[in-house]
Amino acid sequence: MHPAVSRIAENVAKHHLLLAPLLFTVLGAVASVNSPVQHSLLVTAASWAILWLPLVFRVGLYSNSGGRKKSTSWLAGAFLALAHICDRAACDKDGIRATKWLLPVFAVLISENELLARHLALPTHARSDSTDSSEKPSSRRSSDLLLTLTIAASAALGIYVTSTTSALGISSAIFAASGLVMLEIAARGARDDSEGARGLMSADGSFSRRGSVSGSRNAHELAALRDIAAAMTVICGMATFIIEPSIAPGAATWEPLYREFDRDWKTVHDFRTVRQVFVMVIVNAALNLFMFLVLSRQGAVPVSLWALFSCICAQLKFATTFSGIWFTIIYGISALLYLYGASSSSTFIDIRASIRVRRILFGVTAFSISVLLVRHASGAQYYTFSPKTPSTFKIQPSATPLESIPLDLARGHPAAQLINAAETEFQHVLQRQSKTLDQAVREYRRRNGIAPPPHFDKWFEFAQRRNVVMIDEFDMINQMLLPFWALKPETIRTRIKNAIGHEDSAMIAVAIRNGEVVSIGNGDEWQQQATTGMMKDFVAHLPDMDLGFNVHDEPRVVVPNDLLSSMIAKAQDQVLPRAAKKPSPRNNFSPRPKDLNDGKRFDEVSTTKFNRFAHQQTWTHSRLSCPVSSQAQTFEDFAADNLTSYAAGPLNHVYNTTAFSDICNSPSFSSSFGFFERPNAFSIIHELTPVFSQSKISSFQDILYPSPWYWFGKVGYDKSHDTTWENKTNNLYWRGSTTGGFSRNGGWRRQHRQHVVQRLNAPDKAQILVAPETSPEAVYTVQDIDRRALHHLVDVKFSHVGQCDPGDCDAQKEFFDVVERVDGQDAWYHKHLLDMDGNAFSGRFYSFLKSRSLTYKMSVFREWHADWLRPWVHYIPLSLRGDEHLDLVRWFSGDKSEVADVAGRGKEKGADKSGNGETLGERKAREIAERSTEWHDKVLRNADFETWFFRLLLEYGRVVDDDREEIGYPGP
Repeated sequence: MHPAVSRIAENVAKHHLLLAPLLFTVLGAVASVNSPVQHSLLVTAASWAILWLPLVFRVGLYSNSGGRKKSTSWLAGAFLALAHICDRAACDKDGIRATKWLLPVFAVLISENELLARHLALPTHARSDSTDSSEKPSSRRSSDLLLTLTIAASAALGIYVTSTTSALGISSAIFAASGLVMLEIAARGARDDSEGARGLMSADGSFSRRGSVSGSRNAHELAALRDIAAAMTVICGMATFIIEPSIAPGAATWEPLYREFDRDWKTVHDFRTVRQVFVMVIVNAALNLFMFLVLSRQGAVPVSLWALFSCICAQLKFATTFSGIWFTIIYGISALLYLYGASSSSTFIDIRASIRVRRILFGVTAFSISVLLVRHASGAQYYTFSPKTPSTFKIQPSATPLESIPLDLARGHPAAQLINAAETEFQHVLQRQSKTLDQAVREYRRRNGIAPPPHFDKWFEFAQRRNVVMIDEFDMINQMLLPFWALKPETIRTRIKNAIGHEDSAMIAVAIRNGEVVSIGNGDEWQQQATTGMMKDFVAHLPDMDLGFNVHDEPRVVVPNDLLSSMIAKAQDQVLPRAAKKPSPRNNFSPRPKDLNDGKRFDEVSTTKFNRFAHQQTWTHSRLSCPVSSQAQTFEDFAADNLTSYAAGPLNHVYNTTAFSDICNSPSFSSSFGFFERPNAFSIIHELTPVFSQSKISSFQDILYPSPWYWFGKVGYDKSHDTTWENKTNNLYWRGSTTGGFSRNGGWRRQHRQHVVQRLNAPDKAQILVAPETSPEAVYTVQDIDRRALHHLVDVKFSHVGQCDPGDCDAQKEFFDVVERVDGQDAWYHKHLLDMDGNAFSGRFYSFLKSRSLTYKMSVFREWHADWLRPWVHYIPLSLRGDEHLDLVRWFSGDKSEVADVAGRGKEKGADKSGNGETLGERKAREIAERSTEWHDKVLRNADFETWFFRLLLEYGRVVDDDREEIGYPGP
């Protein structure tokens, strides 16, 4: 043998007592992290089958075990199998892992408490007198160490767990501990039998050896392992067929790895699933083997401690925090002291048995837990605003109908008043967020009048684990789904089935069956991947249903006002009150209705109710759902906008973004917003149909959901390209293309991007608010200026002209100063960033918020985040009219130009890196920019998109349930 190999073998033999537990821990952590939840029982059954087959050839099918020992082995396997079944039933790997801190406690109680052992009817075996005392369960092990390591483990694994998952997790821990103890009895019983059969004494006193003691002992242990493997294979295999879904047959292919990318992504996904299952079967087979080795040499309690340590290490993989690492260290030290400090033959470190060390360790643990509880109670995740003055913004009636509401300019600049009021309101919103499931249920009932949807507890658990801040702010979901309550569930299902069944539906069709996405069709591959990816962590809790996701930028569903009003009235006055009368609704969705197929294909439909109006004016159709009394429905061709609903002050600063984006208030949008001029795509239906869209105009009834564009990271933010606030150029920056609508016959003059760019760069007059610096209590007044005097504050230009007929494209190139395209990351070099709608929502908004710059947003399209992102708190809202644009940029930039210079032509300045002073506008610009960056990382993560989407699909799942008035979450 090679010397190196010999040395390795010697070291392995010398340190086998530590090597086997170490490998067991590593393999356990790998299995915990990577084992697929949906196929965990399959992995378990197959991994034990891999051990059972060679053992049958090695020790035979029935030999080397008596009937009593065989029963013990099979019973141990049954308990361990039940533990795995409980884990799978929870379908919550993180939640089950969080309950594993109980495993050593139950193992100690069952193995050392004779009364409990008799109560559980655990079989016992007489032990040989010669058995090493170190192999016997020691009742002298320190209870304080057990308490310390248990507390440390619970803190390291501490996440929110629902009562159902907790019950299944505790049951799993009890079954696993019982199985481990019985497995130890079976393994050591085999060893005792082999050692008790060393040989026979003849009449003449001679001794005849029956065989090798070690060989006999190994054979008996292998027989016990064979029986346990058989029990695990049979029970988990049967549970696999009953509980778990099958893997797609087309996925079972062994093509070379490099070939997988030549197929469509669904085949690749299936192949990777098969590969993951296969690898995890091998890993779990090795894990089972090392578990038996450690258990047969050290016992059930050490195995439980090592298994718990592997769970803690796996938890660190998903959430690496200082507290997690700290409590992992405490647990590791406590476990080593517990394992090796009680052995009479141990000389590892004498200090381990010291009472002083144990007390210090317990004290450190208690102190650490206290610090953790204080930090949790402090609510550090919430902001605290400290405005110098209370909110001063008050809505007062306008003296002239439809004009903007007046503002007292003696109280400060309109932006200062709006920011102060918005910060105060937002602080109240944060403070009232529910902290517990019971509070969330009561708040839901207060807002909506009915019980939350089924599996609301699962949703709350999902949100808590992902540290979601806005627990209660989901009013938009209920408002969007309100008219659907007036339709029969079967009608809703039929309408979406017909919509996605047409070959030219322009919708991604998704079929959910038995807690899985079983079919998906149409749309771009990236959008299919993103849509299913957003659902993968919660789809197991959704009912069987078909979903249709709009692939167009533009919305699809607009219902006439008289019909829409009737449906809302019916839902509010009849349907929801009946649902509210149910005191204890059923916390489960109904089985699949008969009109839904198995989901493997979508029923084809030859006709469609969608009408196409691409590249045509769409205002008449878009305003159909507006109330008859609204400005958008006036008889005249030209009507005034309802500025009272959203604008304040002499320059029409936006105080209500919801009212501003409501097209029913602004008939001027018909000739100033590109969507109403000639949208790139316009395929609409006038029946209420559940179409999920990424954004929509206020008058449309599409169901909004978080855009896969954001989840997939289509527009990224590179922090290395960003710079400090002081190093940014002090101007308003924007680069983009002429999207928003198709231009024909000069239509670009009636589109919003062209309007904003032209207004900001026009060589004409503008108005700003100025205050004399000499006055201690400055009162702002309106001042006329020449825009070119503030040209250094504006860098807003087109970098591409498109979506137009050749003549219109040439006209725009001639009219606008079109510059070369630039890297999108160059925006971070400017303090003020402009964001505005294109064909639909702007895909750059979130990256702008993430940057260290201040974001200004002009948006008519609505998105899912309206309840979570607040104007004047996280960004600055702009109107489409643009009267206030230049004034806001000047106030936030702290521009020092003299009024006399600004009022005349003056000398044009160049852009610089000013704006770092101490004026109120400069300070607020810096504060909001910093706040938006921080808020982005709290509410615009993929975890937040998924949480909002989960809540939406639970609500929608109830609406399309035939028993929707009987189901819901009754409360904890």
